[in-house]
Amino acid sequence: MSDTSYRAVWDRRSSDDLAALEAVDNSGSEAVAQATGQRAASAIAQAVALEPEDVVLELGCGAARIGRELVGRCGQYVGTDISPNMIRVASRRLAGYDNVRLEVLERTSLSMIANDSVDKAYSVAVLCHMDKEDLFLYLNEFARILKPGGLAYVETWNLADPVGWERWMYEVNYWQRADHSQRKDVARNQFCVAEEFQLYAERAGLDVLVCFRDSPWLQMVVGRDLDATSRKHHRLRLAEARSEIAYTPLFGQLFLDCIRVIYGDIHPLTALKSLEPMAGRPEAELYRIHIQGLWDQDPDRYGPPPESQGR
Repeated sequence: MSDTSYRAVWDRRSSDDLAALEAVDNSGSEAVAQATGQRAASAIAQAVALEPEDVVLELGCGAARIGRELVGRCGQYVGTDISPNMIRVASRRLAGYDNVRLEVLERTSLSMIANDSVDKAYSVAVLCHMDKEDLFLYLNEFARILKPGGLAYVETWNLADPVGWERWMYEVNYWQRADHSQRKDVARNQFCVAEEFQLYAERAGLDVLVCFRDSPWLQMVVGRDLDATSRKHHRLRLAEARSEIAYTPLFGQLFLDCIRVIYGDIHPLTALKSLEPMAGRPEAELYRIHIQGLWDQDPDRYGPPPESQGR
């Protein structure tokens, strides 16, 4: 029987630490989680102008892939997730930090978080697994819990990007072959266009500062109750930091190659060889680690991985 709730899906996918990592970044590998977590944490810190004393909330913290990279850079880290299993994994992976608060969500609400109590908030690879009603409700919650002047970073799939459209077609083709007597996967990938994503944020009462749209992901930075001077300052700051925040078209294309490996369309060796001319590009190095991790994780499927130099 199909899972009927977000909690059921993510609890099932996070029965242990490695399963939880596989659920959040398709790797099941600490090395990959560290690489992708560091990249995401760096971009988020730039996007929201993270300060050492900030109270930072993550919606959908999962296995603390990103939280573990940010917890030492803020005053308090608040991780929230619908899955008790994920929260247990996050707690183990954040052991040793005394500035951590973890909360299990019961519904589409951050009711355990007080009004005007959070300096910065973010959500990565979470809103894209929700129905649009839930996406909008969580943006409303961000508008409630952020302090006046607070900032948030959110992202979802970009339907208008060519790679985003191709990723969407995986969902279409999967459903075409699926048993239509069952409901669609409750946590399936869902997609927006930039105007729609921005509209949700604006109607939630948030100030949209930027929406980067040149990749398979829409990356939006929003603020609460910003005056004209603050809006101008943050927009200039984000324009200058674009290269450190926004995914590049190459990043998106390499992500698609990674998806093709996962779906069995290409072999990891083919994907790794295609990266060789891109040596030195940060996107290529990140995906080299990711693709190698997929191969190491499943040698029965792909064959024994070759000895890798410099690993």
